[in-house]
Amino acid sequence: MPSMDAISRNLMLDSLRDYAKRRLPYDFIRQHDADNEFPAEILKEMTDPAILGVHLLMIPTKYGGVSGGTYDIYRFCEALAHIDLGIATSVFATFLGTDPLNVGGTEEQKEKWLTRIAEERLLVAYAATEPDAGSDLVNLKTRAEHVVKNGKLTGYRLTGAKQWISNGGVADLYTVLALAPGGPCWFIVEREMEGFSPNKHEDKHGIRLSNTAGLSLDNVYVPVENLIGLEEGKGLLQAQAVFGYTRLMVAAFGLGAGLEAVEIAARYSQQRIQAGGPLSDKQGYTHKFLVPNIVRLEAARAYIEETANRLDSGEHGLQTEGAVAKYFATESGNKAAEDAIQALGGYGYTRDFPVEKIKRDVKITCIYEGTSEVLEMTIYRGRWQEHLKTRGRYYIDLADKMDALHADNAGVGAGAAALALRSLAAVLEECRVQKLTRHQHVTFKLGRLIAMVEAAYVFSQAAAQERYSESVRFDAQGWQAMARVFARDAALTIAAEGVALVLGSAEGAVNLSVDIAAAAASQKGLTADMDLVAVKLKQTFKAK
Repeated sequence: MPSMDAISRNLMLDSLRDYAKRRLPYDFIRQHDADNEFPAEILKEMTDPAILGVHLLMIPTKYGGVSGGTYDIYRFCEALAHIDLGIATSVFATFLGTDPLNVGGTEEQKEKWLTRIAEERLLVAYAATEPDAGSDLVNLKTRAEHVVKNGKLTGYRLTGAKQWISNGGVADLYTVLALAPGGPCWFIVEREMEGFSPNKHEDKHGIRLSNTAGLSLDNVYVPVENLIGLEEGKGLLQAQAVFGYTRLMVAAFGLGAGLEAVEIAARYSQQRIQAGGPLSDKQGYTHKFLVPNIVRLEAARAYIEETANRLDSGEHGLQTEGAVAKYFATESGNKAAEDAIQALGGYGYTRDFPVEKIKRDVKITCIYEGTSEVLEMTIYRGRWQEHLKTRGRYYIDLADKMDALHADNAGVGAGAAALALRSLAAVLEECRVQKLTRHQHVTFKLGRLIAMVEAAYVFSQAAAQERYSESVRFDAQGWQAMARVFARDAALTIAAEGVALVLGSAEGAVNLSVDIAAAAASQKGLTADMDLVAVKLKQTFKAK
């Protein structure tokens, strides 16, 4: 997928931020949140090419779009999440709705529908989830029956229900997953088709500026040319082909929302005076509410960017990497928002301050596009196969790379990351020997530990670069300190929790070669690095 140049990308991001300042002040967002109201006029403006043309990012140039790459779209999604996650979700729904076409459509279908979306500024919805199936797309209930005339297949009759569809009540066009006689398929359904009707707008906990509605399909006739790809049975493959990509965008939402919460808390800490000084000077505040969260979020950024760059370079799939990115970034964003409420005290609990709303909004990122629990299982399955195929060498080989990096650059946490990787390899091997993966609890926990270790590995690599991202607001000294803090946390967490997991599940004698003493020794210098990160936060997020 072609990428924009840095100048064009940053001009686009500046235009988005300028637009938000003019049209989306917090009072506007707060009122629409209170009213549970989708700001239709805003979404229509945002698709105007003379203003932003946000929908064009996902559309190739030859169909009237701008051919944004994975990296470009991640940056845009992160910026949207800083503004409002409800609006971000509405924009993303159109991105997501075009994916079946981009991945599986014929050239004629792309020419017709993507050009229409670009020129007519159509809102799109992606209709896969069902009331009883949730994330389990295999158990589809929506059916697509053949319509045959004069012995020729002319169309399909779609019958069923969809649930939790972003843009469900406001979209012009829907890509709908249904089970045809030949297997699951994506169909293009237009809003005005007879028998199709959106249900009520859901009254949600958060992202209340996005429209979420169920869909009813009652014998909806869809012409055969609206079968995406014109071949039955490709629907699940088409959906799975973009999971690595689409989950990366939700990861960007978790990153952007979490960073907004940290920034608010960091600025507040410089203004709030307690016991004779600002909270920003007190370790009890910074080292609990700010430093751990910015460290996790920057680790998440490093992982998101590495995966985005790999996709842009032509790698396909990366489903496990997409799952790691989404799981780690959204859980980190949710934690950052939770801590920001506590950091602001009573103010944080009121709707006059944005952190209360950010917390309500960001929670959905741990649910939609694959719940955290589904992702833990996805991560475990993907890396368990790598462990087996390599006879236990997968993470040991990565640890060797970290040891080599540490020899060249001792300041990026690579030594601690190597300890974490070796501990994980030992835990996985003992789980194999003891057959512990028969316990679902074990597999879920392994998914969490794998995500943390891989984030540490990637963050240390990124921190060794002169400038690992154009989006980072900290200098090299700051992000290298963050990488060291995170790698230490990973080393101790994997050693302690990995051993506890095996001992808690094994029935026989355990032979587990995890060096807990080395993981503990790696903590030396942690407080000094956290002090440094706290200083960098204060310098970067100065009180307004």
